[in-house]
Amino acid sequence: MTSGPGPPKDSLADWLSIRPEISWPSWRGASTVSGAPSRDGFRDFFTATRGGRDGEGIARVLTALDSVFADAEQGRPLNLALMARWQRTVLGRDSVGFRTLPAFAKGGRERYGLAPGTRARFERCLSESTRPDLPLPARAARVYLDVLFFHPFEDGNARAAMLTLAFLLTREGASIDQVHPLQTTRWADDADGAADVAMLLGTLLTAAERRLGPGRKPSAQQSAREAPMTRPLSPRRTRP
Repeated sequence: MTSGPGPPKDSLADWLSIRPEISWPSWRGASTVSGAPSRDGFRDFFTATRGGRDGEGIARVLTALDSVFADAEQGRPLNLALMARWQRTVLGRDSVGFRTLPAFAKGGRERYGLAPGTRARFERCLSESTRPDLPLPARAARVYLDVLFFHPFEDGNARAAMLTLAFLLTREGASIDQVHPLQTTRWADDADGAADVAMLLGTLLTAAERRLGPGRKPSAQQSAREAPMTRPLSPRRTRP
């Protein structure tokens, strides 16, 4: 008698294994981007991705986004307690904490394990978002992927990752006005894909600075003409 297939491998362990070895791209932009942070890009993203089918959910996530911007402008440190406060608003719950069971995503094809030190490890990763060892797009990409692959909450982790990205960029005085290009599947064992996120963020930051520099407001026609350009993404492995 043969046994069935075992549980999926621990994708969080995969991410933690490749995370220190990723070849993050360099960036020729400034450490911060001048001009007021653009809020409409994230607002438009959350409104569009909910598809108008969940008015209450859209209102909650936009309220959380307002808190994100306010917290960033006040220079609050990024930690789990701050994220949990945003997530309570997103989910409409009185209490939200770090998950207590293994988590799954992508139809069960990725499993994120849980060990006694997982929460503390996540907090340490969040604290690295202020370290100057990497340029801004790489730090932003890394913390965005940290949230996706630690999957800290029972629900709403994709929204949590995007809110965390909005927080980090705003705290750094940076701006992206187009968020939708970031919406694609990311895999925990794909080091090249992680570097691609940083490359894409650098492109979006540069494009926003060009369009939304001090005293400039683009017309709708200009925004359409100046869609950000990225280098070709690395080939992706076929997933089952």
